[in-house]
Amino acid sequence: MSGEEVAVAVPTDVAAAIGEPMDVNTALPLVVRKSRAHGGLARGLHEAAKAIEKHNAHLCVIADDCDQPDYVKLVKALCADHNVKVLRAPSAKTLGEWAGLCKIDSEGKARKVVGCSCVVVKDYGEQHEAVEVVQQHKD
Repeated sequence: MSGEEVAVAVPTDVAAAIGEPMDVNTALPLVVRKSRAHGGLARGLHEAAKAIEKHNAHLCVIADDCDQPDYVKLVKALCADHNVKVLRAPSAKTLGEWAGLCKIDSEGKARKVVGCSCVVVKDYGEQHEAVEVVQQHKD
């Protein structure tokens, strides 16, 4: 490999975070994706409620466009009872993409994204800057 250059594709959310102070809007997708990669993500109301009740939850993310007020009220009440931090995602489709509820095409773009109103992070996977940003964020 003398003199050859190798191009490395860096995901846009990671590329935006390099060299800049990270805010919660760039850290949250990274935390959810890392958690999913390490098998520490509970997706949907049933899995989320079980994880919160078993005291396995570190963080709960709810979609802003969830149109079921009872759903949101239940999740927030469970989180309040068990001291679990609650953060908001911009939409259910975005949260579904972060949680892996989609197909990835040959160009690396998400297709057939299934919306998800709630995910719970049970295991961060590894400690990194995004986790610290999310943990220090005030509701």
